[in-house]
Amino acid sequence: MTDDILREASNIALCRECAWYKSCTIPMRFTAEDIKRQMEAQQGVTFTAQDDANMQNMIGSMAQAVQNSMVEACPVFIQRLRESPKLAERIKRIMQNWSDENA
Repeated sequence: MTDDILREASNIALCRECAWYKSCTIPMRFTAEDIKRQMEAQQGVTFTAQDDANMQNMIGSMAQAVQNSMVEACPVFIQRLRESPKLAERIKRIMQNWSDENA
């Protein structure tokens, strides 16, 4: 119990000192060029000017998909979500019902 109180106090202190304060999450930004560079670095794949337009379209689609599915978040926020499935579920329900609440 005391450990929980100390951890929560520590998290509050971390939040107040954190550059993320009150902005716990932001969408990650990826471009087709970012993915292309990552693929080249990890797989040794190189792309030339003669590459197929379909490959460029696929990389562009991958960049869009990544942007729509990933978020960069504060470490304290992530820790709280991992430690509290109920909190994560509450946030999920709020997001699923977002349009209902704003109507």
